[in-house]
Amino acid sequence: MNRTWLSRVVSMSAVVGVAAGGVSSASAAAPDALVAAAKQEGQLTVIALPHDWCNYGQLIPAFTKKYGIKVNELNPDAGSGDEIEAIKANKGNKGPQAPDVIDVGLSFGPAAKAQGLLQPYKVSTWKTIPDSQKDAEGYWTGDYYGVLAFEVNTDMIDKVPTDWPDLMKSDYKNSVSLAGDPRAANQAIQAVFAAGLSQAKGDQSKADAAGLKFFADLNKAGNFVPVIGKAASLAQGTTPIIVRWDYNALADRDTLKGNPKVQVVVPKTGAVAGVYTQAISAYAPHPNAAKLWLEFLYSDEGQIGWLEGYCHPVRFNDLVAQKKVPKAVLDKLPPPAAYKNVVFPSLEKQDATKDTVTKQWDASVGANVK
Repeated sequence: MNRTWLSRVVSMSAVVGVAAGGVSSASAAAPDALVAAAKQEGQLTVIALPHDWCNYGQLIPAFTKKYGIKVNELNPDAGSGDEIEAIKANKGNKGPQAPDVIDVGLSFGPAAKAQGLLQPYKVSTWKTIPDSQKDAEGYWTGDYYGVLAFEVNTDMIDKVPTDWPDLMKSDYKNSVSLAGDPRAANQAIQAVFAAGLSQAKGDQSKADAAGLKFFADLNKAGNFVPVIGKAASLAQGTTPIIVRWDYNALADRDTLKGNPKVQVVVPKTGAVAGVYTQAISAYAPHPNAAKLWLEFLYSDEGQIGWLEGYCHPVRFNDLVAQKKVPKAVLDKLPPPAAYKNVVFPSLEKQDATKDTVTKQWDASVGANVK
């Protein structure tokens, strides 16, 4: 699942675009002029926002309740590529099939900007968003991220691993799996990178090769299971340890309801994040509603809303430092300290890792994951 943002420049866009420069408070309300302009438009069109993903099932109605703006939801199961195509296909369309905003994988933001498909906007909380997670001109902004973690069936695994080297121990024979095929799936490819980053003591230039060697050794030791790990295989005991995004693992924990018991652990080293991004279409029929939607999502309320769906908001460290996250929400997550040293690989690094892992997995590891 991926996403993207759509919006069109209209007469009010100049009024709306001053938010970042005029307001610096992390909890600032959306500018009154923007709220008024958005209400006049009366609608927001989103795409690819399934209600069980990152708590959008709660965020969308909360936005409508707060501002009285109807949300038109297009194709909840669309992927990032579909969102980009929806912008292209509706450049001159002011009707309900033209998305105003998109929520997409990290690589799609810069690509859409380069194609002239986005318009810039900096939210009021812009200064609290790490520079590495946003376009300097505001064309796209990182919104939330997952961190690769160990999802562990503790009914079968007595001693829960806390770091990548632990997985080599004899305790974990026929236990460790990936949540995808590393010859094709980004989640699994990044898991190879994460394992290598741990082995290479944080040296990203050596992580790809070190990750392939790690999984080759894990396979030779008999600990690696060449089965794509899912909630069902975890529960059945086929894959009692799965390396996957923490938000998926935490959602599985809730879904399985203690049968089996599940523990989610962010490794001590080699903690790697995968980021999604928000953007507004250059052709959005409701550009001010789109900007107000971003204001909502990047406010404390919106960021905590994502966190309630186990997706770490881009302002997570800022919110924790300000003690803005409710204890009940934090208690459902691995401890905040586990996320302090998370690595956000650049797009260039992700592309290089994908090229190396997909091409060398068979020769290096020799495990046919399916």
